[in-house]
Amino acid sequence: MWRTPMKLAYFDCFSGISGDMTLGALLDAGCDIEQLRSELRGLQVTGWELSAEKVWKNGMAATYARVKTEDQQTHRSLSAILEILKKSKLAGPVRERAAAIFQKLGEAEARVHDVPVEKIHFHEVGAVDAIVDIAGACIGFHALGVEKFGCSSLNVGGGTAKMAHGVLPVPAPATANLLQGKPTYSNGVQRELVTTHRRGDCCHALRFFRARSRR
Repeated sequence: MWRTPMKLAYFDCFSGISGDMTLGALLDAGCDIEQLRSELRGLQVTGWELSAEKVWKNGMAATYARVKTEDQQTHRSLSAILEILKKSKLAGPVRERAAAIFQKLGEAEARVHDVPVEKIHFHEVGAVDAIVDIAGACIGFHALGVEKFGCSSLNVGGGTAKMAHGVLPVPAPATANLLQGKPTYSNGVQRELVTTHRRGDCCHALRFFRARSRR
């Protein structure tokens, strides 16, 4: 019986997960940064810049990706973001996956705030850098032909973090909602390691992860 090979991306989240980390990993896996920039322009959103550089962490080489923006607007409604994606020139599968991720984030926020998802206004996640992060990850997955996803247990960190609604426990309520049913742990680090907030710290892959416990 013949089986069709399928590409699977596995995330080892021993130090959490962020948008910057995901983009850097995709670039290291073979995604071309010029292709990524070119396709991101299809968002038709201005005022952003994607850079990448080689760094060394504990003697290991890695790629540090960063999205810089001029946009000062951090509050956008879910419907506004979905409209940006709908009007974009992104490839169909990329657009659909990015929209599904934002929909999932919106549903988590709606549950936390006990409001209809149509009334959700993202704070940091509504910023251009977060939109570029999420769309960029989806472009990278598509470019590399990734069809399935897996991840280790997620190290969520601990302590508290200052957010738009004040100082909240880690993981933040919306993040905790997204993580329901997923294997998580904390190694005691007092900082936010898995988050839906800006600076690329968006757990965008959670919508598609098929989480597996550490053994």
